[in-house]
Amino acid sequence: METMEFLLGPKVVAVIRKVDRDKVMSVIEALIEGGITGIEITLDSDDALGAIKEAKEKFAGRAGVGAGTVLSGEQAQAAIDAGADFIFAPTLSKETIEVTKRHGKIAIPGVFTPTEMQQAYEWGADMVKVFPASVVGPQFVKDVKGPLGHIPIVVTGGIGVDNFKDFLNAGAVAVGVGGSLLNKEFIANGQFGKLTELAKEYTGK
Repeated sequence: METMEFLLGPKVVAVIRKVDRDKVMSVIEALIEGGITGIEITLDSDDALGAIKEAKEKFAGRAGVGAGTVLSGEQAQAAIDAGADFIFAPTLSKETIEVTKRHGKIAIPGVFTPTEMQQAYEWGADMVKVFPASVVGPQFVKDVKGPLGHIPIVVTGGIGVDNFKDFLNAGAVAVGVGGSLLNKEFIANGQFGKLTELAKEYTGK
């Protein structure tokens, strides 16, 4: 499968941030079992590049593995060298997009206004990430899809089981989910089956 299918098939990207390094692979396995195949490992996590490299090798053909919280072209390069299929950024950086596209990877910068969305697209972004989405709500996505229907929108920040469908129905191509999916208690207790069940709430599996 292509990376884009891993991201947009289930319409859910799991944001793995600061999970204990020795549990990351078990967490990813549990998420894939629940149907989530877009896996973002944030660069502010412990040994993030090592985790990306290991996950890319271990889950080849089963999931798309990318980097999140990428703040510069230099960080994008390091993540891609580690094997990242896609680059999520919380902000809009031309350099980050250019480095990502030079390697034929998927660039998803963070934006918050229609102007930033169009700018990101002109710079070569494949999709844009509206963050934090909970602040503006699904109506914002629906409204900007009018004039900017050519730009695929992913939403992250404050997304949970109770509202993710609202954003998808408003026109988002995918949602990024962190804390409400990566239950800290389940992970700490090694209850990975419960993570799989949570994942299924998003994928309908």
